[in-house]
Amino acid sequence: MSATPERPAPSAATADTATGAHVAEKLAAEKKDFIRQIVRDDLASGKHDAIRTRFPPEPNGYLHIGHAKAICLDFGIAREFGGVCNLRFDDTNPVKEDPEYVRAIQEDVRWLGFEWNALRHSSDYFEVYYLAAEKLIRQGDAFVCDLTPEQVREYRGTLTEPGRNSPYRERSVEENLDLFRRMRAGEFPDGARTLRAKIDMASGNMNLRDPALYRIKHVPHPIAGAGWCIYPMYDFAHSLGDAVEGITHSLCTLEFEDHRPLYDWCVEKVDLAGNPDLLEPLTRKGLPLEAARPRQIEFSRANINYTVMSKRKLAALVQAGLVDGWDDPRMPTLQGIRRRGYTPASLRLFVERLGISKQNSVIDYSVLEGCLREDLDAVAPRRMAVIEPLKLTITNLPEGHEESLTFPNHPKDDAFGERPVPFSNVLWIEREDFAEVPPKGFKRLIPGGEVRLRGAGIVRCDEVVKNDAGEVVELRGTLDPESRPGMEGANRKIKGTIHWVSAAHAVATEVRLYDRLFDVPDPDDDTDGKTYQDHLNPDSRRVVTGYVEPAAAGAAPEQAFQFERSGYFVADRYDHAAGRPVFNRAVTLRDTWTGKA
Repeated sequence: MSATPERPAPSAATADTATGAHVAEKLAAEKKDFIRQIVRDDLASGKHDAIRTRFPPEPNGYLHIGHAKAICLDFGIAREFGGVCNLRFDDTNPVKEDPEYVRAIQEDVRWLGFEWNALRHSSDYFEVYYLAAEKLIRQGDAFVCDLTPEQVREYRGTLTEPGRNSPYRERSVEENLDLFRRMRAGEFPDGARTLRAKIDMASGNMNLRDPALYRIKHVPHPIAGAGWCIYPMYDFAHSLGDAVEGITHSLCTLEFEDHRPLYDWCVEKVDLAGNPDLLEPLTRKGLPLEAARPRQIEFSRANINYTVMSKRKLAALVQAGLVDGWDDPRMPTLQGIRRRGYTPASLRLFVERLGISKQNSVIDYSVLEGCLREDLDAVAPRRMAVIEPLKLTITNLPEGHEESLTFPNHPKDDAFGERPVPFSNVLWIEREDFAEVPPKGFKRLIPGGEVRLRGAGIVRCDEVVKNDAGEVVELRGTLDPESRPGMEGANRKIKGTIHWVSAAHAVATEVRLYDRLFDVPDPDDDTDGKTYQDHLNPDSRRVVTGYVEPAAAGAAPEQAFQFERSGYFVADRYDHAAGRPVFNRAVTLRDTWTGKA
């Protein structure tokens, strides 16, 4: 029988396009989290006639699994309610930013299945931020402060004691404007002065105790150039960036909840929507005037056990050579888990399973793995591969025997078609499928015992061949001719079934067996005197040479398969080639960690 062409798995973009607007509306209506309810209420009340969101990463590192939740929420809500979402790079700290991260972030967003309405940078609005800062000074809402960082901390007070006003707080508007303009002109060294908001040094919210709005940093900006040596602080740039772009709902993780009063203070005091003259620099750049009063809403982060997602700690692993770079398949970065074999659909499903709440919690890593299994079970074709090979010679078939068997590409979906699989008298089987002294309940091959070869018939082990060291190097057996496909005895009951590949046709393959990077649920728990690096899983990466059937060896990079009885594997994104296959284990067929903790 000739092979039926295999059905390609649908891409995320194709699937999303096929969904259609009416289905998107239905999905939005079905999701009941509090953020979507706020959006529904705002649309129903007429407060907004269109939804605008944004995803605002800082380009100082690679995105990780936690960012996937924010991406799916920011872009997903905009899509569900017929709105738009901008991708805005928070590039206000030129020391840490790198074009490499910018490229990776854009790639990650698109890989997850989303497209931005507009690509923006905080640096696009530097002139607007500057004019807004001068407006605050003229209103008496900001002042130039000469306190050193150490003195600022001393004056700030504590959670139980109020802070003290800076001795520079009562400078005149004229003096503050002069000093601020001289800060911009580059007259003062780094750290000599800051522009601070004038709010309340006795506030119970530490973020409102006259926070810094601008600092001096004599570093050229990669986009804005050498014309800037003062840079806005995150809270100031973030709030005004949202206002400039007309963002209606600014979605942030819970750690920004205490920053929301400052966010609102900046938006209200500057009032970009009511002061269009402040937006004049955008007109010169040809950017649209979309100013509005955004609303910040916070949600819980995606915290997962058996991992760390601090950029600083992940960077330390890379720098120490404890992992093979930011895209190491064990890393929780989106670049890493993509290379591991995770799919956009599995991550979107994971985000759906997490839900949206105000309560921080830790999600078990098995939930993430389960989402990948669920996706790949539906879309990954099946192939046979032997990870740790043991030779099996069938002695009652002639030497050099070859034939072609037909196997379905997917046992649950006939649309995937069929493929030919070569069969010969010499096979590779998994070493673990043979036991000379079998443990209780062992149902695979033993001396004198029988097992079914997947799709080929029933074989009996007649002889065990060992080397001088006493290691088993070959099995010899006979194939029951009446058990072959189509024969009367093909359905003879037998306890075990094992997979195989034809030794004459198998392709030697580098197989990278990946597992969790850490071997404890909370690597950050240092109560035992150990650091997260002391909890690295020594078995998180093992490389072996296995064999795959020809239909797997010719896979394209990032093509995923279920290797029958072994797990889900993906052709490595960079190292795999048709003549030199490299497969990464994405996830095992079943959870192997339950009960370990």
